[in-house]
Amino acid sequence: MLRKNHRTLLIMLIPGLLYYLIFMYLPMYGITISFKDFNIIEGINGSPWAGLKYYEMAFGSSDFWRVFKNTLIISGLKLVINFPAPIVLAILLNEVRCMRFKKVIQTVTYLPHFLSWVVLAGVISAFLSPSTGPINALITAAGGEPIYFLANKAWFRPVLVISAMWKEIGWSSIIYLAALSSVDTELYEAAMLDGAGRFKQIIHITLPSISNVIVIMLIFAVGGIVNDDFDQVFNLYTPAVYSVGDVLSTYVYRIGLEGMQYSLSTAIGLFKNVIAFVLVLGTNFIAGKISDYGLW
Repeated sequence: MLRKNHRTLLIMLIPGLLYYLIFMYLPMYGITISFKDFNIIEGINGSPWAGLKYYEMAFGSSDFWRVFKNTLIISGLKLVINFPAPIVLAILLNEVRCMRFKKVIQTVTYLPHFLSWVVLAGVISAFLSPSTGPINALITAAGGEPIYFLANKAWFRPVLVISAMWKEIGWSSIIYLAALSSVDTELYEAAMLDGAGRFKQIIHITLPSISNVIVIMLIFAVGGIVNDDFDQVFNLYTPAVYSVGDVLSTYVYRIGLEGMQYSLSTAIGLFKNVIAFVLVLGTNFIAGKISDYGLW
């Protein structure tokens, strides 16, 4: 039998379960749209079945493979460059002994997380403006030609990666700072007695002590490779950089909401989520074999 305090905890769990049931699981019924010739007037049940027609259409489209490639490249760059960034920031902040300076740095790095990409896109556009932006002012002063970064195919992906790092590096470092706070200080004292410097202490004590957290966050990051940041790309890209910046989510938006090809967009969306699910399972399996850490 459940104890009284257990019943209380289960009751407190009900709102969370209802949230996931109503907003996460019930809408999954809409997946059937990808197997139907969906008509918005007839509805899901009234629309005729189409089998795998829209999956064949998606996989046979050159546009689909272009945006899929862009998604993998952009998300891969973010994973390689941006995933270690909050770890490095957390370690550096952990080494700071002046609490006032530490709080200032934390506040400055946390702030962009609380701003929407609509606001940040305006800031980035102004900052990178070829006519009034400070970056191009420096380039011009050095004798170079102004660069329209947001419409330049060679620069658009780096802008996405760097701006994503700027927005999330501080917020993402919080979990690593929390993990670092639990590291036994006696380990550092023993290392100092053995003559280990700060760098060696970080390599041999700090990183191994938070490796379980790093592995778990890496699993989530790899699973999110195909779940590109729609808000960021949508607010920054232009038709001039579609060939290098158009990703699955923006492509689904255009063909689904703008082009009203609901069945095709649902098929692509389902494909994206299946890939993400497989990546999470695969990364978790590999992580468990290598480090004994994982989600389960």
